[in-house]
Amino acid sequence: MAFNGLNSRWYVNKTNPEYIEYVSRIASVSPACAQILINRGIKTSEQIELFLNPDIKKLSDPYDLPDMKKAIVRIMEAKRNNEKILICGDYDADGVTATSIMLEGLRKLSIDTSYFIPNRLTDGYGFGDSGVDKAAAIGAKLIITVDCGISSFDVVARADRLGIDVIITDHHEPSRMLNEKETVLLPEAIAVVNPKISLSLSQQSFLSGAGIAFMVAWALVGNTDDIYELLDLAAVGTSADVVPLIGDNRIFVKEGIKLIRSGQRTGIRALKSVTGIKPDFFKSTFLSFILIPRINAAGRMADAGDVVRLLTTKSEAEAEELALWLNDLNSQRQSIEKIVYNEAMEQISKMDSLEGAIVAASEGWHPGVVGIVAARIAETYYRPTFIFSAKNDLLKGSARSIPSFDIYSGLTECRDLLAGFGGHKQAAGISLYGRNLEGFRQRISEVVLKNLKEDDLTPSTNIDVSVRIADINNELVNEVSRLEPFGNGNEEPLFGAKGLEPVNPRIVGNNHLKMYLKQNGCGIDSIGFDFGVYLEIVGANALIDAVFHPVINEWDGGRYLQLNLKAIRPVINENNDSGLH
Repeated sequence: MAFNGLNSRWYVNKTNPEYIEYVSRIASVSPACAQILINRGIKTSEQIELFLNPDIKKLSDPYDLPDMKKAIVRIMEAKRNNEKILICGDYDADGVTATSIMLEGLRKLSIDTSYFIPNRLTDGYGFGDSGVDKAAAIGAKLIITVDCGISSFDVVARADRLGIDVIITDHHEPSRMLNEKETVLLPEAIAVVNPKISLSLSQQSFLSGAGIAFMVAWALVGNTDDIYELLDLAAVGTSADVVPLIGDNRIFVKEGIKLIRSGQRTGIRALKSVTGIKPDFFKSTFLSFILIPRINAAGRMADAGDVVRLLTTKSEAEAEELALWLNDLNSQRQSIEKIVYNEAMEQISKMDSLEGAIVAASEGWHPGVVGIVAARIAETYYRPTFIFSAKNDLLKGSARSIPSFDIYSGLTECRDLLAGFGGHKQAAGISLYGRNLEGFRQRISEVVLKNLKEDDLTPSTNIDVSVRIADINNELVNEVSRLEPFGNGNEEPLFGAKGLEPVNPRIVGNNHLKMYLKQNGCGIDSIGFDFGVYLEIVGANALIDAVFHPVINEWDGGRYLQLNLKAIRPVINENNDSGLH
C-alpha cells in the first residue's frame, strides 16, 4: 500500500508549561519557539547560545579526530620532501566538495597536489584500483582519500606494495568484528581519520566527508581565518550527505550559506546564475533543491571530476561553461529518473507482498538514478527500498531506509549474499550476483520484520507545537527563521492547528492545492505543494486539521504570511483530543 498524508499518525510534542516559560525567558523567544528548542534537546543557556548563534570560533578541535596528528605529520613530510600528493574523492556532492576543500587546503601550503574522481560506470564507487593507478602514473608518493576508503583493504595494501602511502579521511561506517569488544577493522593506512572508529558519540561523529576535509585543512593551515573561504564547500557537502545539522555541521552550513549568498566563489556564483537565483539572494532550501541536484548530476550521468574544476576555478568563462553543462545534465537526469521510477513502480505493483523490504531490479536502469528512485519509493511505501541496475550477472544498486531501520546493520546480516556494500544507517550502495537476488529479497525482508514492529512501518508526523491561526504572525516566522538551516537533526519545525475552515480551495500550478484557512474569525493563505489529491477532502465544506510550516512568501513585489501545508485530514471527531487546538 502506498502511503499519503491520511495514513500517517500524528503526534504532538508537549512539555510542562512552566518549563516552556523558563526556556522562553532565557532564550528571549515566544513559547512556541521555546517548545521547538526543547523538542530538539536545546534546553540550557549554553546550548541555546550555541544553537542560535553558531560561529566558526565554536568549532570543535580538529585534533580530537582519530589519527589527525599522524595525518598532518605525514602531509608535512610530503611538503618537505617535495612529494606529489593525489587526492582520491568520490563522485557525489559530498565527495567533490571534500576533494575541492582538500585540494585548496594543500595548495595553500604550496604542495604539489592533483586529484582523481572515479567514474561511476567504469571505476565504481569510492577508493579503488583506478586511484592507485593514477597515483603511480603521476609519481605521487602519498594518496589522501576523502569521503571514501574506510573499506578499501585490498586497495590500500596494493598502494603500499607500490611504495605509495595512504591517508584515509572518511565518515562512512567501518567494518566491525562482532566479538566481546566489537573490534573495528581498518585498512593498514598511515592514518585513518574517521570519527566513527570510536564507539562513543560526539558532535564530530556526524561530520560529512567535506566536514572532515575541512578539519584536515584547518589542522594543516593552523587557523580558521585562512580557510574561512572553504566554508561554502563544507556547507554544500554537509547538506548533500544529509548528516545531522547540529554542532559543527550547523556552523558549517550557517556560515557557508553566507558565503554562497555573497557569491565569493566563481563556480557557485555561475551555478546560481544559470538556475535563476538572484546574485545576492539565497535560502538554505536552495542547497537541497537547486544546487546539490545539479552537482550530483555529474556523478550520476558523466564525469564528476569536472565539478571539482567548477568549484575551484577562478575563470568566469570556464565556470559559466561548466555550470551550463551541469544544468543540462540535471535535466537529462530528471528525464531518465522518471522512466526508471515508473518502471520500478509498475514492477512493485505486481508483487505479492510488501511486508518487509522492497527489492526491484532490471537491466537497462541507469545506475546513476537508482538511489533517487529508491528514496522516492521508500517514501511512497514507507519500507526500506533496494533498487538494482543489472548488467550481465552483476547487480549494482542503492538502498534507502526509513528512520526506524538501520540499513547498514541490516545489510551486515545479509553479508554472505552480497558482493559488496557500504554506507550509513539510512543509505547504502550494494552489489550482488543475480543468482542471489531472490535469496537477498527474502533475507532482507526477514531482517526488517524481525527488527521492526508494525507501528514502525507506518509513517508518523511529529508536530512540534499546536497553535491557533491567531498565533501566526511575522514575529513568529522571524523567530523560526533563526533556527535555520533546517535538515536532518534539525528538521523544519511543524505546526499543527485543528478545526480549520477551507475557503476557495483550488488547484494551481503543477497540482498544488491553494486555499484560505479560517479559524475563529482569523484567516491565512495556504498552499500544499503536490496536494491536488486532497481537493475532494477540502471541497466538501468540512473542517480539517492541518500540519504546516509558516513562512513569509515574497511574490510579485509583495510579502505576506502563508502556511506551507505538510499534511491535512478531515476533522472526524470534534471531541477527540488530538493535542491540536
